[in-house]
Amino acid sequence: MIRSLVLVLGDQLDLNAAAFDGFDAAQDIVWMAEVAEESTHVWASKPRIAMFLAGMRHFARALEDAGRPLRYTRLDAPDNHGSLAAQLRADIAALTPAQLVMTMPGDWRVLQALQAVAAETGVPVEIREDRHFFTTLREFEAHAKGRKQLRMEFFYREQRRAHDVLMDNGEPCGGQWNFDADNREPFPKTGPVNVPPRSRFESDALTTDVLRMVQARFATHPGHLESFAWPVTRQQALQALQTFVDERLPHFGRHQDAMWPGEPWLYHAHISAAMNMKLLNPREVVAAAVAAYRAGHASLPGVEGFVRQILGWREYVRGIYWTQMPDYLQRNAQGAHHPLPAWFWTGETDMACLRDVITQTLEHGYAHHIQRLMVTGLYTLLLGVEPQQVHAWYLAVYVDAVEWVELPNTLGMSQYADGGVMASKPYVATGKYIAKMSPYCRGCRYDPAERTGETACPFTTLYWDYLMRHEATLSRNPRMALQVKNLARLDAAERQAVAGHAERIRLTQA
Repeated sequence: MIRSLVLVLGDQLDLNAAAFDGFDAAQDIVWMAEVAEESTHVWASKPRIAMFLAGMRHFARALEDAGRPLRYTRLDAPDNHGSLAAQLRADIAALTPAQLVMTMPGDWRVLQALQAVAAETGVPVEIREDRHFFTTLREFEAHAKGRKQLRMEFFYREQRRAHDVLMDNGEPCGGQWNFDADNREPFPKTGPVNVPPRSRFESDALTTDVLRMVQARFATHPGHLESFAWPVTRQQALQALQTFVDERLPHFGRHQDAMWPGEPWLYHAHISAAMNMKLLNPREVVAAAVAAYRAGHASLPGVEGFVRQILGWREYVRGIYWTQMPDYLQRNAQGAHHPLPAWFWTGETDMACLRDVITQTLEHGYAHHIQRLMVTGLYTLLLGVEPQQVHAWYLAVYVDAVEWVELPNTLGMSQYADGGVMASKPYVATGKYIAKMSPYCRGCRYDPAERTGETACPFTTLYWDYLMRHEATLSRNPRMALQVKNLARLDAAERQAVAGHAERIRLTQA
């Protein structure tokens, strides 16, 4: 008799997860399944598929080494039923467990599917808290209750106090909570210096088999596997964290928003995928960064900026996701319905910044936060792409994309499609922002200072068109007042010229 079938998903690769509390090898079995649906419900890229499958297979080995009985279905198994729900239904029939146990999933769709199978088969399911976060969902709901507006900064300060992170005698280190103003410098004209090489983890037999299978089975999917070298085990993830703290964190702060052509890695951590798959605990990541500051190895502005991304944004977006779903996925506050340009899947565009960022994304399954927010995300926002299509693209192409973190960042912060739940203003700018934070524009045929004409930067044209199209609603946002006021500089003829040029851009981007 099987007491508990313990369900483990591809983003729950933690031997100490709550689902394993009280695990008894004599009565319980771990259940894992690789299924095609998780790679096809969005057009997942090869690097993302490989990341999750390689992580799962190595975790299966870790479970076996720990002596935990395992029911594992591979993607190419003859009895694979194609979806998590169908596979679980079949395995419940074969194993007849008394109950199901799982840690809270990171995807509303998956949660609903697994709960539906439990109800259909009459097997009770126990869903346990995901301890891989500083905050429980109940604590976030308590924070949100009664507030007219949710803002990450207030939540972040509560987190700092509650967990005593970067605090001295009850006050924030350095006398201020946020050093964002110190972390926005572009690189000098000569570019970044002393950028450490990327942490590379060579493929063992398990990962090599995964790469070979993904290349064959998902040959038509976007992306490339030649440079795949991500950490897919707990040991590799810990090594990646230590390498970041030792080599990159001291340089992270000042230039964390800067971009440079052909330099995808810069001083960023590259550990978000490991954290989102639960190979790393955010507590140990934050502790390592804070320890580096206390030891004088890294600056306070840099460490605070890094900690804010984890203790602030990462926790906050999870709370937003679970308190706003399921209708959050369908929001489109600005009525954007343009299709995603087809070249987002190839990188074949004459805009230098987008070509570099998308090509890098497809090659590595990675782009840092400013490339995502202020290059690809900015362009789709200004163009008026339907936010659900933008969401599907981000969820498909990045190795760290799990819906709880990707959806609010994309639909809310990047596309402002939630009408201000995630962010207090839309993140919009002309091409001059990209020119300030990178040299992309030097090698581009478009001029960010021009808004109409053959050489006008599409970002700049679409920026002014965006302000005109949404002038009525944006004028009511205090944080957009100055940008909207600048519309007064455009007379009727200039407005008509901008609108006409923007429409021509849309016609060529369909």
